[in-house]
Amino acid sequence: MSTTAFRPPLLTRALPPPPTPRGSPVPALLAYLGVRGLGLLVLTLWAHRRHTGVRHVLATQWDANWYLGIADHGYTHTLGTAYDANNLAFFPLYPYLTKALAAVTPGSHASVGLAIAVVASVVAAWGVFAVGDRLYGQRAGVLLTVLWAALPVGSVQWMGYTESLFTACAAWALYAVLTDRPLRAASLAVLAGLTRPTGLAVVVAVVGWALYRLRRRPRDLRFLGAALLAPLGWGGYVGWVGLRLGRWDGYLAVQRLWHNEWDGGAETLRRVRQLLAQDASPPLFLLVVTGTLIGAVVLFGVAVADRQPLPLLVFSGVLLVIVLGSGGVYFSRARFLLPAFPLLLPLALHLARASLRHRALALTTAVLGGTYLSAYMSLVWAKPM
Repeated sequence: MSTTAFRPPLLTRALPPPPTPRGSPVPALLAYLGVRGLGLLVLTLWAHRRHTGVRHVLATQWDANWYLGIADHGYTHTLGTAYDANNLAFFPLYPYLTKALAAVTPGSHASVGLAIAVVASVVAAWGVFAVGDRLYGQRAGVLLTVLWAALPVGSVQWMGYTESLFTACAAWALYAVLTDRPLRAASLAVLAGLTRPTGLAVVVAVVGWALYRLRRRPRDLRFLGAALLAPLGWGGYVGWVGLRLGRWDGYLAVQRLWHNEWDGGAETLRRVRQLLAQDASPPLFLLVVTGTLIGAVVLFGVAVADRQPLPLLVFSGVLLVIVLGSGGVYFSRARFLLPAFPLLLPLALHLARASLRHRALALTTAVLGGTYLSAYMSLVWAKPM
């Protein structure tokens, strides 16, 4: 199948591309499971040598523990004054889904939450492939999936975190946009908006596309319905937090308690400058985070130059603005960008056109490097991710 890039005219990039044959997702899903299976094997062996239980690493550490607490006890009713201690910062879909499924299965909340993340990661990988296949063909779709699986923070995809669930919602919402299915795209935007604060990126992409399509087809009320429906998940939770705390800026107040205020990127630039120009021996993991942030900005520029479909650019761009413009914790930002899979499309397309030798070398390096760094992140890095 041809891997020639789809380059829609500048003024019509919000429109879906013409129909193209869909390749089978099976090779992509098998490759994804192979990459993540290798990562799990290395993590398990390394954890055993460090006398650490791998289940604890995957299911109950750091943010996973917050989600388990919500599943067990629900949300707090007050704002409080303690820093990094208010669970209203965490969106509800994942912990409540964990609670609901644990009620009808024999597993614990931790086991069910981990199972949800693993299943969601496969659904996400399928969605990532579907977007790549739709735009550039099956080979590019498979390569895009492998690159996403091999990210330096890829182990999070099989941890009790929300990244896999969010990526699944985002990828299939974008695929629904590319195939001109407004209500499906909006419904998935609602779920994305209930999963993470960065669900706003999916909402903006879907609403912007729906309004553009409505302008061209004003009698098609599906697009109006999509524009009205898409924000309900994200906006509904933020509004509910305000009502629960009795103040209009309730969610913003919670974020301030987490030191996660918007500063336009000042804190990000400060940390990058410190790590690259001032710290004589910066930690390896923070260098990986810094490289990921810089690489994401470069890849976004390449995606713009490649004239990627506008909804994908909007999604990646808003996600970048949120992550880079926040004054919150620095070491988690590579993880926050994990759902931004459209940024990997230029790399996937380049590899699809490369020789077999170069493609094999690049993928081997990415997979082995990502496997090592993911295990290092989980076992050697002593702070939350």
